[in-house]
Amino acid sequence: MQIVYETMYILRPDLTDEQVEQAIAKYENLLRENGADNFQIQNRGKRRLAYEINRQRDGIYIQMNYTGPGNTIAIMERSMRLSEEVIRYLTIKQEVKEAQAQATIPAA
Repeated sequence: MQIVYETMYILRPDLTDEQVEQAIAKYENLLRENGADNFQIQNRGKRRLAYEINRQRDGIYIQMNYTGPGNTIAIMERSMRLSEEVIRYLTIKQEVKEAQAQATIPAA
């Protein structure tokens, strides 16, 4: 069984495009150093928050899907908690059976 993680985090809206790219690279490298792989990263752009967080009404949403050992999540989330650029984050675990992962490859 392969474990796939999805982390959605929200960055402050006042960050420049370059700062956003640096933040994405920072968390991707942190996960990669701790054994995660198969990254799919989507910058979902600036959106309105459902409610105000830390006096912010908007946020830049980033979604990361990856596989890796579970201990990497705690390391990354600690880094996000201490960061001033991350407003909120959430990681969910999805268990994907190998048969389903293989089924996505078309038979010849």
